This record gives sequence, C-alpha cells and structure tokens, in this order.
Amino acid sequence: MNAINAIVHLANNADPARRRKLYRQRSNPFDLRDLNFEIKYRFNKDTVRTIIDLVEDDLVQSARGGGTCPELQVLVAIRCWGRREVQDDAGDLHGLSQPTVSRICARVAHAIANKANSFIKMPITIGEQERISAKFRAIKNFPGVIGAIDCTHIKIKKTGGDMAQYYINRKGYYSLNVQVVCDADLKIMDIVARWRGSTHDSRIFMESNIKQRFEDRQFRGRLIGDSGYPLLPYLFTPILRPSRPEEEAYNNAHISTRNTVERCFGVWKQRFQCLLHGLPVSLQNGKAVIIALAVLHNIAIDMNDTLLEQHMEQVPVTPQLSTENSVHDNRPSLLRRRSQLILQNFINQHF
Repeated sequence: MNAINAIVHLANNADPARRRKLYRQRSNPFDLRDLNFEIKYRFNKDTVRTIIDLVEDDLVQSARGGGTCPELQVLVAIRCWGRREVQDDAGDLHGLSQPTVSRICARVAHAIANKANSFIKMPITIGEQERISAKFRAIKNFPGVIGAIDCTHIKIKKTGGDMAQYYINRKGYYSLNVQVVCDADLKIMDIVARWRGSTHDSRIFMESNIKQRFEDRQFRGRLIGDSGYPLLPYLFTPILRPSRPEEEAYNNAHISTRNTVERCFGVWKQRFQCLLHGLPVSLQNGKAVIIALAVLHNIAIDMNDTLLEQHMEQVPVTPQLSTENSVHDNRPSLLRRRSQLILQNFINQHF
C-alpha cells in the first residue's frame, strides 16, 4: 500500500465517535442595507467602524489567527445589547455558540468601559462651561446650569448572598441605581453605576466624586436636580410649595431645563433595549456594560448618529415636578439657610 492509499485508508477507518470541528457559515453584516443595518446594530456603519477602531487592539485574535475577529465581536455585542436578543439567537445569526457570545459581550464591554475617561467627562475650561451653560439657557432661560442630574434604575438578574435584599428597589425588582449628569445635548458627562437599587438618589450624590468636585469649586456653574436631592449652593432643586409668581416661573423653567436628563435616559435606553428590560449578565459584568453603553451613547452624539431615533418607538418622557422626598436632611442649619438664601436671590434676580 502506497502512502496515498494509506492516508485514504486511515481517513475512512477513523474513529466515528471522534467529533469533527464544524465552522458555521458567517455572513458579513456590513453587506446589509444602511437602514436595515442601523435598526439591527443601533448605529450607522461609520459609527460602528469608529467603535471597532477604538477597541480593536483590545480584541485581538490568537497568535494562530483563531477566534472571532474584532469587527464581529463588536457587532455581536452591540446587537445583544441593542435588540435585547437572546445570546443563543445572536450566536446562530453570526455563526457562534452561546458561550462564545457570552464571553464576547463581556470582553467588548470591558474594552469599551476602559475608554470611559476619554468620552465621559465634565467640562474643565471656562469656555467649555460657558458653552454648555448657554445651551441650557436656550431651553427656558435658566442661567448658570452646566449639568442636569438624576438617577435611573437598571434592572439586573436576581442576586444571591447576604446583601441581595439591598438590590431590590422601591418598585420591587433587583436593580442598580445609576446616577447620571448630562449636558443640554443629552451627552453623559458623569456616571456612577455601582449602587444597589435600594439606595436613595441623594445618598449616591452625597458620596459621589462629582459632589466633591463642586465642593472644591472646580466648576463655575451649577447642577439642577429634582426634589430627591438636597438644595445646595451648586445644586438647585424645585420649590415644592411655591408662594409667589416668581417661584412658579422658576419651577417651570427648572422642570423644562432638567428634563434634558430624562430625555437622555429615554434616548439611551431606546438605543440599548437591555437597559429597559434588564441585563442578563453577572453583576460585575453588568456594571461594565452600563459604563460601556454610556460611552457608546456619547460616541453616537459625537458622530451625529441620530437616524435610529426616527425609526424606533420612543420611550415616553413626561416633564414633571418630582414629589419624592429627600432623605433626612442632616446638613448643618447654617448651610441650609445659606442655600435657601442663594436660591431666593437667584429667583429674585432672574425670574
């Protein structure tokens, strides 16, 4: 038997129980029409290529060329986050197994979240702060605002352990209470995504880095937030029982201006349906996903990628005056009086 016949004989008589590695057929998502691509992958093709370029070096294949290419990893992760698809279904669509999709989503989330400092940042220079303040003032003539602050609950999987009960929010489901500061363009400038769902908004703020930065007078403007936050010289809240026309006018301007953060949540969650319906991942990976999606939200704004909003059902956002009471106010009475005096002088001067 010559060498060729020997090879054929061995192949024909190979162990039938031995599994052969099968490679699934993979299509190229970039071959889709532009609108269809954007509906399925939440961004236009130029934005997705920008995202791929951003994290490509962090998603390299093995030295032998195996694994999934960075382009496909980013597309798979975005599709899972954006369309709330089951990982098994997303894997079938892209020729991948469910465990592979799970690992890809975690890997891409951490790669993007590691870039957060370049895309999520408060204005530093006086010029930047003045430009943001001017855009806020154009909404309802509310001067001096450089950020709108609020918290939103992101549903997570049921967690175990002794601390599990603290992740249950006042609506009865497990969540992370995520604090966001945004500008008038709905861009996220600061985000905190580590607090349990039962934590009050005011506590998150009082222990946040952004509060300390305002205390250190790094900013010339102020934040606006709902009545769940304490009134501070650099954080204006609504007047719950207005007694003068000027206070009514202040409240109306405050509601319309602060509504930017509600709209930010609406656009953010509409683009990424997992933020609306829940994150089917571990708690640690969930925190990375939230930060990564904030980065992607800002990239979309920078790229003026808004076509998706015209073709998808929008998350309803209704401006309203929050009636949620703040936690027990244990600030020194002198600070409370000073904050109230600053607010009244502001109202008398501008309204």
